[in-house]
Amino acid sequence: MADGVRSPLVRWLREIWEIRLYRYLALLVTAAVLTGLVFAVRAVTDEDRSCAPGVARPAGSDECVGVATGAYDFGHPQLRDAVRAIDRENDRLKAGDYVTVALMLPYTASTPSTLSDIQHEVQGAYLAQWQANHTSNGQAPAIRLVLANPGATSDHWETMVDRLERMAKGADRLRAVAGVGQSTDNNKKAVAELTRRGIPVVGASITADNLANGQNGKDPFPGLARVSPTNTDEARALASFAKVDAGRALLVYDKPGDPYTRTLQTSFAALLKGSPYEPQPFTPPADRTQEGTTANTFRQITHLVCDTSAETDTILFAGRHTQLRQFVNALGTRGCQNRKFTVLTGNEGSYLSGDKKLDRTALTHNLSVRYTSLAHPDAWVNAPVTLRGGSAADAKVLTDLLARSAREPVGPIGDIALEDGQLIIGFDAMTLAVHGIREATPDGATAPPLADVGLQWPQVKGSLRVSGASGWICLDVHGNPYDKAVPIVELHPDGGSRFVRIAWPEGKPPTTECLPPS
Repeated sequence: MADGVRSPLVRWLREIWEIRLYRYLALLVTAAVLTGLVFAVRAVTDEDRSCAPGVARPAGSDECVGVATGAYDFGHPQLRDAVRAIDRENDRLKAGDYVTVALMLPYTASTPSTLSDIQHEVQGAYLAQWQANHTSNGQAPAIRLVLANPGATSDHWETMVDRLERMAKGADRLRAVAGVGQSTDNNKKAVAELTRRGIPVVGASITADNLANGQNGKDPFPGLARVSPTNTDEARALASFAKVDAGRALLVYDKPGDPYTRTLQTSFAALLKGSPYEPQPFTPPADRTQEGTTANTFRQITHLVCDTSAETDTILFAGRHTQLRQFVNALGTRGCQNRKFTVLTGNEGSYLSGDKKLDRTALTHNLSVRYTSLAHPDAWVNAPVTLRGGSAADAKVLTDLLARSAREPVGPIGDIALEDGQLIIGFDAMTLAVHGIREATPDGATAPPLADVGLQWPQVKGSLRVSGASGWICLDVHGNPYDKAVPIVELHPDGGSRFVRIAWPEGKPPTTECLPPS
């Protein structure tokens, strides 16, 4: 009887225990499956974020940023030939015999003008790499070139800087960053952080005064050198060429501006002291490559231009190229087309030579647009042998390389265009970086100490100057070019641009010694 009583009870307890055991097992299995799914999703996600060796999409972004160390063109076919040429050159180098230079540019940009700028600067940097490795009588170290992308508007500069620092400390032996791109707030932050971490930087097309050392006697970017004049120097060269009369000129400027436009505005304002006219502001989108609504503002400003006295004939424009194009187009339909006006602006004007949205008929209505170019292929072609500050022979070094760039062993590197000056200035920036690296390399060593490369810039003058394709590069103690040749260029109604003549920040070419004064 007792056994009969216990038997149902035992069975009941056993069933309860088994049910709980099954539940626990089910929970454990479910947890294991979920955990596996989480790790699997993470693994798939991580794989999806990778674009190429050294390059990935940060969380929340579709841009491939970082430092590309292989033949990666960032999805832009126009870069493909030049990128492959760089990869071929890098592949032939032997580990331990080379150091690395990173070319920092916004490779994921999408606007045609910016992509054209990038393509040409990459081509120029590669040609300087090839020249350094093949025509310098075996000088060491050899140069490896990689592409550093902070994003289209440099929003991911921190990711890029972290990667570059690891490369400087590791087997890549990164010894300089060249290029930088435009003078924007993000690029200024990137340069500040790179130089703070001891990585030398050679700016190609940066011209903003506040992205330079030596302002107010301070050097906020230790190790920074530049091959382009500051906005102040460009404005001084422009003034010496155009003989700007403050009483006959009007300033139109970007408000609130960025480092380039603000310092250009300041430089132009200094030229117009005593002008009878209040400067006219316009406010573009934060991303100044976008059209925004500034075309409406420019239509109104053209009315004010026509309201000025009959003697007024010069407009100084402190703005980026998209807004410059909008302004020129608006001036083409101004009411006072019987009056002649000359628009003077900085090197952003070079973008308009290939801008298909520019209404070139505007240039047939008593309007000319002249700008300071960073470089121009015609600047030195017919220069007299006695002219200082550059030479036809120096420029021919690059043109001879270009003549060989359509096929191996140098090329192909893609379609060539020189009018915007970017290929030339990219070539010179890379040439300066190589100069600093090799001057800092001790005899018998295969690489210089990282800290020593940036210390070379104050000595780049006199007989140690770099004879660039854009002109002599003679640096002052702050790493800025002294009295650098500034080509004045004019947009042509039939397309492209026309070289006018060379101007000088000091009003005349440097002396033969090319030694900056105290």
